[in-house]
Amino acid sequence: MKRRILLVSPPESYRIQPYVRAAHSLGLEINLASQGEWAISSPYSAGIDVPLHDHEAALAILSDLACRQKYDAVIGTDDSTLELAANLAQKTGLKQNLPAAVRIARRKDLSRLCLQHAGIKVPAFTVLRVDKNLPVDDPEFGFPCVVKPLALSGSRGVIRVDSNEDLNTGIQRSLKIVSEQTDLYEKNHLLVEQYIAGREFAVEGMLSDGRLEVLAIFDKPDPLDGPYFEETFYISPARVTKFERRLIIETVQASCTAYGLITGPVHAECRLNKEGAWLIELAARTIGGLCSRLLSFGTGYSLEELVLANAIDLDLTTQVNTDAAGVLMLPVKEAGVLRRVEGVMKAEKVPFIDAIEISLREGHHVLPLPEGASYLGFVFSSAPDAYVVEQALREADSIINPVIAPLWPVLDGKKKASA
Repeated sequence: MKRRILLVSPPESYRIQPYVRAAHSLGLEINLASQGEWAISSPYSAGIDVPLHDHEAALAILSDLACRQKYDAVIGTDDSTLELAANLAQKTGLKQNLPAAVRIARRKDLSRLCLQHAGIKVPAFTVLRVDKNLPVDDPEFGFPCVVKPLALSGSRGVIRVDSNEDLNTGIQRSLKIVSEQTDLYEKNHLLVEQYIAGREFAVEGMLSDGRLEVLAIFDKPDPLDGPYFEETFYISPARVTKFERRLIIETVQASCTAYGLITGPVHAECRLNKEGAWLIELAARTIGGLCSRLLSFGTGYSLEELVLANAIDLDLTTQVNTDAAGVLMLPVKEAGVLRRVEGVMKAEKVPFIDAIEISLREGHHVLPLPEGASYLGFVFSSAPDAYVVEQALREADSIINPVIAPLWPVLDGKKKASA
């Protein structure tokens, strides 16, 4: 009998299909719990419609389902479903992180407090209850500092500010972005923290019984100084010394322990400077976008296959690849309507470029950070050396040209007449 996995995911998640393919590859049965008029399904999976906006109702439905289906594991794909999956696992006796640990990892204010109490290097910070009309005083730790929503990912709403005027403008801008949140506290509070200068790295790992196995450390060769923090290049292996590598790994492991995370995927962001390693973010999920494809280059398995295997204690023999790999996340640089992306075929011919995937289609309304939430696409490269990978990606980037038309608002006749 096939082992059965329950995947809890928002309907718009790009992670659904990679998980479905991974389950099929490993010979597992997978059920998809999501929200919509029609349950999400495929030839390899069954779909369950649940009200993800109502946590208690969704938990009741899935608990009843789990009693009947006897799942071997439950996995949340995205930040918005991690706590639901953890609560279901706790209720049904399946292996998962505790809901409290998942919540700490998701909420930036809780994670900062946790790290501070654990003695882990963390930026000075304050949590502000903000009002649309009241100005905010300078933070005690001074400028520059960074305004952050409590629970958004992908750098949405994250703004570096260098003065009190910038701070108040940034707060109002970030407030508009979090107005879509359903949690009242998250709509009315923002994190303001000390800006930490330094080189930034991403860490992808897997926890087993609380022990971190590092799958990859990625260089981010472009400086992320703000005012917005769009990510572009990820290069692996990271060009660091043995001491720096150990420092990054120890910081991520200590942070996982402080949060109480014990199993499953971990995606972390760290900065290195002369004072040491600083944890910027840590999430109990896989890396965003299509970047997870880099992990299959390094291990022989997709990242989703590794997550599923970890969830059911299935041993996989991973290969060791000493070559380098990288991805360019094509950022949205201006607001408007995407007309086309020029130069893709020419960029595909650049030596060491493996694939280019444009994620957004013609006619898509695009926004840059801090409001935006999408990349135009992804460019992948592999080569014997990390510097060759970076050079290939930069050459491809110089060729690719997104054409974005301005978005003109349509006014009705009455508004035009009164204008």
